[in-house]
Amino acid sequence: MKNIHRLKTISQAHKFMGLDKPKHPLVSVFYHENMYSNKEMIEKNVAADMYLIIYKMHSDASFGYGRNTYDFQEGTMMFLKPGQVISIPEWEFNDSDGGWSLMVHPDFIRKSPLGEHMDDYSFFSYDVHEALHLSEDEKQIMADLRDKIIKEYSLNIDKHSQKLIIGSIEQMLDYCTRFYDRQFYTRENLNKDLVSKFEHLLKKYYSTGMALKQGVPTVKYCGNELNMSGNYLSDLLKKETGRNAQDHIHYFVIEQAKSKLLNSSDTVSEIAFDLGFEYSQYFSRLFKKKTGVTPAEYRNVN
Repeated sequence: MKNIHRLKTISQAHKFMGLDKPKHPLVSVFYHENMYSNKEMIEKNVAADMYLIIYKMHSDASFGYGRNTYDFQEGTMMFLKPGQVISIPEWEFNDSDGGWSLMVHPDFIRKSPLGEHMDDYSFFSYDVHEALHLSEDEKQIMADLRDKIIKEYSLNIDKHSQKLIIGSIEQMLDYCTRFYDRQFYTRENLNKDLVSKFEHLLKKYYSTGMALKQGVPTVKYCGNELNMSGNYLSDLLKKETGRNAQDHIHYFVIEQAKSKLLNSSDTVSEIAFDLGFEYSQYFSRLFKKKTGVTPAEYRNVN
């Protein structure tokens, strides 16, 4: 993607969006109505070196989940990790009805417990159309935590400020984790349909010889084929079945391997190649990890 405008600091981001100077150099909440709309900004593709949590007051069809409607219409939240590129029009920041964003520089949380497990919040790797849709009560919880963050960094900064702000950020992310669980649950029928589509995708992948061309299917590939990010697919499967996408792929591969070991005279290396493994030792290692025996031992015992 060309013409990427990289924002390395909170101050640069504020200047780029036409906002007043930030009150804190490493964390900021800004309201979308305070941004001015200039053509130069809107035409840019932007990559910010910060975590960004975006709240839009009203949902829009462009942020739908596939062909399905939202669970709630009160508000939508999206999450961007540092370095993620997004087009300004996708943010639709020019709303004047209460939209806001929280921007956090990684240095602010780097030495904290939150910094050590930020990767656990997998929704920072979701696609835009996998946004979190909030109920009225959930929206109020987010607003209360937002106000706590603003109030804390607007006061005279002292030795307690960083810990308290990080605490509110972590609480906000933990609530978002809960709300995503609710969203997965309320879409139970849709999710079950997706599980079936995922299983059908794996069967088709192997029945059409894709493994010989592209190797063992990846989570990213499966997500793309199902029109979602790999992280969202994995989390959805985990909530619905107890196993993430990688576990499902490995289970499917091992079941295919068992059938080939018992119903053919192919060597272990040949079976590994048919299943998409470049090296047979990788296949043997995975098989033993999942079954407790090597492929040869499984064939001999059964």
